[in-house]
Amino acid sequence: MSELNALYIDFNSYFASVEQLLRPELRGKPVAVLPVVADTTCCIAASYEAKAFGVRTGTHVSDARVMCPDIILVEARPAMYIEYHHKLIEVVESCTHVEKTLSIDEMVCKLTGSQRQRENALALAMRIKQTIARKVGEQIRCSIGIAPNTYLSKIASNMQKPDGCVVIEQEELPHRLYGLKLRDLKGIGKKMEQRLMAQGIDSVQSLLALNRDQFRSAWGSVDGERFHDKLHGIEPPERRHSRKSLGHSHVLPPELRTHHAAYSVLHRLLQKACLRLRNYVLLAAAIQIRVKFLNRATWVVDSQCTPTDNTLELIHALELLWQQYPARKSIPYAVGVVLNDLVEPAGNIIDLFDEGRSETQSRLNSILDKLNMRYGKNTVYFGGAHKAVSYAPMRIAFNHIPDIKTEGDLPAD
Repeated sequence: MSELNALYIDFNSYFASVEQLLRPELRGKPVAVLPVVADTTCCIAASYEAKAFGVRTGTHVSDARVMCPDIILVEARPAMYIEYHHKLIEVVESCTHVEKTLSIDEMVCKLTGSQRQRENALALAMRIKQTIARKVGEQIRCSIGIAPNTYLSKIASNMQKPDGCVVIEQEELPHRLYGLKLRDLKGIGKKMEQRLMAQGIDSVQSLLALNRDQFRSAWGSVDGERFHDKLHGIEPPERRHSRKSLGHSHVLPPELRTHHAAYSVLHRLLQKACLRLRNYVLLAAAIQIRVKFLNRATWVVDSQCTPTDNTLELIHALELLWQQYPARKSIPYAVGVVLNDLVEPAGNIIDLFDEGRSETQSRLNSILDKLNMRYGKNTVYFGGAHKAVSYAPMRIAFNHIPDIKTEGDLPAD
């Protein structure tokens, strides 16, 4: 019998469950978590009692009130969810090692030794659930998937919610997956589904009938081969990119050696870096700014951020860092910005606390990039860089849980 290698933990209705844990009066009642309590916003999480009425993530509050007149609206508390995220990691670690946290409410554990046997893996899953209930609270429930690789364990965790536990064994493949829809497979979104449909691939069964080369052809890249392997229980080698950081620096001409002008140039440099970041298909999880002065030591400051390629979010991080600019009179003569801790987008959670802005901002960034590439540098840019456009020329290259202290009022997962 084949061995099982991955155990995936997906906490159910996490934000709402934390609220029900901390506020007993919410237990057993339909709860929606909002970025701000207002009818004009949308739900970023819903308890299972609310989901029974059709309320989901993204449901507008006005619609949620119609679906469930008794729904209780709760303002999100990101810092509290992050605190419990770390508590839950500790609890799971007391049972088995957490190989990787994939989001604030998802983590995967690597099974070793006798844990790879079905009965022992199931016993471990039960122990994790019981330990969470005992040490954290019965309101925090999770669905657990166990499978030959991480990808299939994630699929298994989605098969039985809430509070489920599903095992997929190698011998059951590919037939065990036939009951799923294409969109049930993580990595197949609306556009990819349409692409597959256009090729006559209209079901998971027809997809799994393809061989490895046909997967590559269907995807139009080596990603198809990786997807084939994941669906067949193989753990693909982790993709690593060699680039760890990217940035730009600029020596200021005499007329720009002021506080405001230096910031304007930094603003422009950051916009350039963000464009490169998106061209590389990477996200930045840290930002650093550096200012060299004529009359004092170089000033360097940095902070962590939610992994992003969103120019507006990174501009906000820059603004927060700039508030620490040395108060006494200083004469800047060179500035630089560096985006660090670069990661690939795969596995990153969408920020739920932005009231639906992420998709809109992503489209905005894409439009700005296309306009600048088609009509030339500086065709469009964010206003903070207006004074520095001619001093930071555009160069186009074609080739991780939020920290509340450093992100200030930035939305958090």
